[in-house]
Amino acid sequence: MDYLHHPFPSKRNTVFAKKGMVATSQPLAAQAGLEILQKGGNAIDAAIATAAALTVVEPTSNGIGGDAFALVWVKDELHGLNASGPAPQSISAEKVKELGHEKMPVFGTVPVTVPGVPAAWAALSERFGKLSLAEALKPAIRYAEEGYPLTPILGKYWKKAYERFKKDFTSAEYAAWFETFAPNGRAPEIGEMWSSKGHASTLKSIGETNAKSFYEGDLADQIDDFMKKHNGFLTKEDLAAYKPEWVKPISANYRGYDVWEIPPNGQGMVALMALNVYAQKSSGPSWQNAETLHEQIEAMKLAFTDGQAFITEPEHMPISAEELLSEAYAKERSRVIGEEASDPKPYELPKGGTVYLAAADEEGNMISYIQSNYMGFGSGIVIPETGISLQNRGHDFSLDSDHPNVLQPGKRTYHTIIPGFLTKDGKAVGPFGVMGGYMQPQGHFQVVTNTVDYLLNPQAALDMPRWQWMKGKSVHVEPEFPNYLVQALARKGHEIHVTADGGSFGRGQIIWRNEQTGVLMGGTESRTDGAIAAW
Repeated sequence: MDYLHHPFPSKRNTVFAKKGMVATSQPLAAQAGLEILQKGGNAIDAAIATAAALTVVEPTSNGIGGDAFALVWVKDELHGLNASGPAPQSISAEKVKELGHEKMPVFGTVPVTVPGVPAAWAALSERFGKLSLAEALKPAIRYAEEGYPLTPILGKYWKKAYERFKKDFTSAEYAAWFETFAPNGRAPEIGEMWSSKGHASTLKSIGETNAKSFYEGDLADQIDDFMKKHNGFLTKEDLAAYKPEWVKPISANYRGYDVWEIPPNGQGMVALMALNVYAQKSSGPSWQNAETLHEQIEAMKLAFTDGQAFITEPEHMPISAEELLSEAYAKERSRVIGEEASDPKPYELPKGGTVYLAAADEEGNMISYIQSNYMGFGSGIVIPETGISLQNRGHDFSLDSDHPNVLQPGKRTYHTIIPGFLTKDGKAVGPFGVMGGYMQPQGHFQVVTNTVDYLLNPQAALDMPRWQWMKGKSVHVEPEFPNYLVQALARKGHEIHVTADGGSFGRGQIIWRNEQTGVLMGGTESRTDGAIAAW
């Protein structure tokens, strides 16, 4: 593929390398992955090192107590890992309602589900790694012990979280959050050093035991004790029973390229559904054409509406993933798209917050990896003296007994974090991802169309001004979005809002590999402290 530059000024240059590459949202984390590559590790070892480092150097987006997903390309085969954790066995929609909640709360012990991150590291290391897990975690442990200076975007979101939490987190279960992340009675400033000895100790324990201490040992006991003390539902029995799941990735063919995602319970299928619908409707790619953008937005809102209505654990879905990815579904939904913006309704059934990283090495191994605590720092629950901040992924469960995603014991919820991967003719093009809650499938859609339709190189594909469908006819666009397109879309009935919050439009990374030369080509997100480490 011959890549072009786009008409907007590129914020960074695409990076080229041969031996290895790591792309993520924080420079020190990227360096951690590169360090492991240079020690003889492969792309999977590098991804684990980077992911562990991100729990230290970007705690505003992820943590040891979060979930993870991965797409791994090894020996010309793509493997999927679903390391999202289920609801505790002792919880139910009825019990949550009895506590006085009309819907799942955002913070506290109630929305905490079983963390999958440590198990993901161990599973990836055991199956594909060249180095031990303990070796891969060494850079992250060093950052936690010695400390590191806060980068600008990190500092911005840390301060924002602190200002909110100091108003809302007044009860005892939140005390450890402030002790860990605001040790001087405030959020650390940009450029100021921050460290966490407890975090370092936890990472050492996870590395030495291949994560067993987290699920069956001392760390599990500490989590269990804390939850019992503060009326939580998660127990050490829930932790001990957890195993991540190796899954078969799902795909859609878009103009000759296969776009790969993790199957439900993740929302990656939304991106595939939108691409399928758009491909049916589109008469040809022309980014600067308002009609093309209108069709893209309408395809995405239809896919998203159906995804949120139907996606959960596969056995609880009222319609299968295969049906939602079928040509018949795509054709049926494409007929809904008219000349004007629509207020979408779910498909009529037939009767009857996050960090993303990509890594690659000279052997051809590649990995698309994502992990998150959700909504920034997650639940606000930190296990004292461990650095373990727990996710609030259970917030996405419904308490409506008729909804497919209703809260049930041991059930995994609809999940926002999704890694992506691109192949062509059975050969790897490479990993990509755009983190950011419900922006993620929309970011995947735009990265793929920017790459395949407009032949943009990785950095250019990421730098393009983005749009984000919010609800109904409401669409947010970035300030760089051309005004003539804003006006043209408004004439089609879209309610366009120009917003300067760059973080809400996602944070992406891309690594493509030239099949003939083995040369790696990477782009990193200009909307955050993104960096590519390469050699």
